[in-house]
Amino acid sequence: MALDTSAVTKQRGLSRFKKTSSPKGLTVNGKKSDGKRDILGNLYLPQLIPACLLILIGIVVIYTASLNISEANFPRHLAGIAIGAVVAILMWRYDYRSLANMSTLLLVVVSLLMILPRVPGLGVSAKGMTGWVKIPFLPLRFQPSEIGKIGLIFLMAAVGAEYHGKVETLKDYVKLCGTLLVPFGCIMLLPDLGTGLILLAIGATIIICSGAKKSWIAITFILLVAVVTLVVATSLIPGIPHILKDYQIKRLTVFVDPSIDPSGDGYNLQQAKIAVGSGGLFGKGAGNATQASGRFLPEAHTDFVFALFAEEFGFVGSLIMLALFAWMIFSTVLLAMRLDNPFAKLTLVGCVAMWTFQMLQNIGMCIGIMPITGIPLPFISFGSTSMIAQILAVGVVQSVWRHRQKSA
Repeated sequence: MALDTSAVTKQRGLSRFKKTSSPKGLTVNGKKSDGKRDILGNLYLPQLIPACLLILIGIVVIYTASLNISEANFPRHLAGIAIGAVVAILMWRYDYRSLANMSTLLLVVVSLLMILPRVPGLGVSAKGMTGWVKIPFLPLRFQPSEIGKIGLIFLMAAVGAEYHGKVETLKDYVKLCGTLLVPFGCIMLLPDLGTGLILLAIGATIIICSGAKKSWIAITFILLVAVVTLVVATSLIPGIPHILKDYQIKRLTVFVDPSIDPSGDGYNLQQAKIAVGSGGLFGKGAGNATQASGRFLPEAHTDFVFALFAEEFGFVGSLIMLALFAWMIFSTVLLAMRLDNPFAKLTLVGCVAMWTFQMLQNIGMCIGIMPITGIPLPFISFGSTSMIAQILAVGVVQSVWRHRQKSA
C-alpha cells in the first residue's frame, strides 16, 4: 500500500510556518517573544541613562528656583521636557542617514533659523539681544538658534563625510570652513556671541575630525586669535566703529579684573563664586540656596544655574553632576569609535562638541575661569527651546544607534 507523503510534507510545512510567523508577544518555538526586549535593543542605554538623570536633576533645580524666582516657570520647564521627549522619539524613529545628501538644504535652513529673529514682526528682544521669535496668534516665543545648533551638526557632518576621513586639498578645507562661517555670520547679526561660540566649537571639532591637516588647523587658529585680538582692541578705542557691544566688552574686562564693574557683571561673578563656595561639601539642601532666594545671585535659573545647584548640593553633588556629563559624553564617543560610516561618526562628534563646550563654559563662568556668556547648562538651565534642542540631540544619538547595522 503506497504512503501519501505529500500530506505529511504539507503538515510539516504548516507547523513550521505556525512556529516562525507568530507576532511579537506570542509563543514562538515554545518561547514567548518579548517586544520590550526589541525596543531596549534599539536604545543606546549608556548614553540615554545619564541624560535622563541629568534631566531629573534639572527638574529638581528649576522647581526649587521657582519657589523664589517668578521667572522660573516650572510648568513651562516641564512642557519643554515633554515636547523635547516627543521630538526625540520622532528623531529616534527617523532614519537620520537621509540627511547626509541634503547639505545644501541644511545650509539654507540653518542660516534661516539663525537670521529669523531679524525678520520684521517676528523678532523679540530680551536682555540686549533680538534672539527670540514670537509665535503668531499665541503668547509663546522660541529661540530658533537653539534648533539651528542641531541643524548645524547635520550640516557639517554631511559636508565633512564627503572626504571619508581625509581632507586632501586646501580648497576642500576652505569649503568646510566657509560652510561654517555662513551660519556663524548670520548669528552674529543678532548679535548672539554665546551661540556663535557654540557654533564655532561644533564646526571646528567636526572639521578636525573630518581629517583636516594639522598645519591648516594651526594656521586657522593663529588667524582666529589675531582676529579676536584685533576686534577686542578696536572695541576699546573710542571714536571708531565697535564690533563688540558695550556689555560684551564689560564681560571680557570683568573676566580679567572683577573689580572693574562691581555693580554689574563683576557683581554677578562675585555672587556666583559666593554661591558655589557656600555650598560646602554636601550643600545646604534643595530649596535652601540663600543666594538665590535672597535674589543676590542673578539669573540663578539660567546662566548661573550651576552656582545655584552647587549651593544646594555642594561639592559632592557637583561631582555627581560632572560624572553624569562625563558618562553621557564618553559613551557617545565610544559609540562613534565603533562605527565606520563617516556621517554617523561626525554627527556624534558634533553632539559631543556641543554638550562639552556648553558644560565647560557654563560651569567655568560660574567659578571665574571662563568669561561670562549667556550659554545655558545642558539639561539643567531653564529655557524651553534650549531643553528641546538638548533632548533632541539625545534622540539623534539614539537614531544613530538604532540604524547602526546599516550604517556600519
